[in-house]
Amino acid sequence: MSERARAVATVSEALSGLGTDWQQTSPSTFAVTLPGEHKLKTECLLDVGEHSLRISAFVVRCPDEAHEQVWRWLLEHNSRAYGVAFALDRVGDIYLVGRVPLSAVTVPDVDQLLGSVLELSDGSFDSLLRLGFAESIRAEWRWRLDRGESTANLTAFQELRPPS
Repeated sequence: MSERARAVATVSEALSGLGTDWQQTSPSTFAVTLPGEHKLKTECLLDVGEHSLRISAFVVRCPDEAHEQVWRWLLEHNSRAYGVAFALDRVGDIYLVGRVPLSAVTVPDVDQLLGSVLELSDGSFDSLLRLGFAESIRAEWRWRLDRGESTANLTAFQELRPPS
């Protein structure tokens, strides 16, 4: 069995034991849905290449404001991450990305990589929204309060609620 075939089988085995939604979208690519508390779900892609396993997950779109503070926050948090790091695509959307050699692909390591993605994506979501979308959140608060709409999913952003 080739190293790549072994890695594909290992990823499949690891995902089967997680109890989360996933599918094999090609012979060497897996799409995984990681459930969260702050970010309701994180879509994660695992791609077994010729020499490495690549992992990527969308975190949040390009911030509307405070770009410098957001980028600083991302860089400061990269040093604490296991196996993945925050990155930007060409339009400024924020992702988590990582790459490990095929020889390092084991069931525990796949689990740990996915755990790192979930912890960083879910754990950073409110902070990134607070930094990069504060004005939009304030506007949403005003709109909902003016119309008597539910503000249940804005409770994490009480400090952005307009005064009564």
